Amino acid sequence: MKTIAVIGGGITGVTTAYALAKRGFSVTLLEKHRYAAMETSFANGGQLSASNAEVWTHWSTILKGIKWMLKSDAPLLVNPRPSWHKLSWFAEFIAAIPHYRKNTIETTRLAIAARDHLFSWAAAEGIDFDLKKEGILHIYRDKAGFEHAGRVSKLLAEGGLARHAVTPEEMRAIEPTLAGQYYGGYFTQSDSTGDIHKFTSGMAAAIDRLGVRCLYNQDVQSVSTDGRQVTIVSGDGRQAESRVFDGVVVCAGTASRALAASLGDRVNIYPVKGYSITVNLNDAQSQAAAPVVSLLDDETKLVTSRLGVDRFRVAGTAEFNGYNRDIRADRIRPLVEWVNQCFPGVSTRSVVPWAGLRPMMPTMLPRVGRGRASCVFYNTGHGHLGWTLSAVTADMIGDVVQQAMGARRAHGVQEPVALVTP
Repeated sequence: MKTIAVIGGGITGVTTAYALAKRGFSVTLLEKHRYAAMETSFANGGQLSASNAEVWTHWSTILKGIKWMLKSDAPLLVNPRPSWHKLSWFAEFIAAIPHYRKNTIETTRLAIAARDHLFSWAAAEGIDFDLKKEGILHIYRDKAGFEHAGRVSKLLAEGGLARHAVTPEEMRAIEPTLAGQYYGGYFTQSDSTGDIHKFTSGMAAAIDRLGVRCLYNQDVQSVSTDGRQVTIVSGDGRQAESRVFDGVVVCAGTASRALAASLGDRVNIYPVKGYSITVNLNDAQSQAAAPVVSLLDDETKLVTSRLGVDRFRVAGTAEFNGYNRDIRADRIRPLVEWVNQCFPGVSTRSVVPWAGLRPMMPTMLPRVGRGRASCVFYNTGHGHLGWTLSAVTADMIGDVVQQAMGARRAHGVQEPVALVTP
């Protein structure tokens, strides 16, 4: 039986371990934290959103970044301090702009394919993750934003997603708690929401039942390959241990770039910080005043998810500020103010702030496929759609590893869609 290491215990790592175990591999998962899903998979926006598949590689993103560079509470904030990593990333980002249309359509297809995998895995493993299949409503305050959304909808339709325009009156019928004046909206009934931390934790329990060796508190100190096998040195801070595997799949989020470099590969991931708040709905009035339908406000770049009866998640923004994990008050304040404006009946007395680093490739497509060495593989760089795309890219990399390693495919694992290897 072939031995495969998976580095990273977030959503991509855990789902990758699951897909590999289902194919008959002997899998070891290494995670630096005490539990799974303790970084970017801890408190994201919660949307499973094919309707948010538009890639950011558009000239309007560059213009907004320049316009908002000195505005600390801007939805998109770029620290002007230069670094080679940042400059090279943005150069590749600009180079990908001509592929905006193609990449948006491909991301849509992947997001739609991911749904069936994720829902079937959750059902098979009995995972409760506050799933709500209530759709996602995109809201627009002006004509320009609404018309851009119309153009995006045509690309989403080419990828197989149905999304339709709605009037302000129809928006209030879809989500009666929403306050404010709007030009119009777009509604995607097939989209859904859930708690990524609950799902990933449930999948971590599932892979343990499947026989995956889950090693937590394991900081990977080095990874190397001779072209046939992989050697990983990791430890818990007191002692380090060297382990040899037949292959490795790097699913380490923003740490994937450094790990790839040590393996002779270039995976130009940049850490794009996002923020969230979890509003505790501690009274009946707040519970009644909070939305059930998920929202995406394109102007402020904020998304929402209702997590059970007593939690309301608001997340978003993008901050290019290196590997900085600080939770800044000036970045959290706009999220709280947005709740106060759009849902004035919701009490914001009890708010839990959070920040995480999205692992983002310049093309906005994840790196899924083989490395330079035949025993090295990647499933990383999902950016703001890690939760949405995770299940399908895990199944895709499972097939790639199987084809390379020749392990037995377990009964009932679905066929993947086309491989993405930007």
